[in-house]
Amino acid sequence: MKRNDMLKIVNPVLAVLLLNQILTALLHDFIPKEAFEIMHEGGGVTLAIVAAIHLVLNWGWVKTTFFNPRPSGKQ
Repeated sequence: MKRNDMLKIVNPVLAVLLLNQILTALLHDFIPKEAFEIMHEGGGVTLAIVAAIHLVLNWGWVKTTFFNPRPSGKQ
């Protein structure tokens, strides 16, 4: 599978997992403890894994943007 095709899957999954973390944190008092543990704690681990995959898929951009110094005088 091509990198761009993988990103078309990873990016929405990452967004849903992030939204899940935010909503479960805000609604913690209204969610049963067992459901919270599955949704928030399990979702957090999954979010970390998917974020790592996202970083690997975008590593070229990260290197270019953050690790290549710009020549002085050019912007």
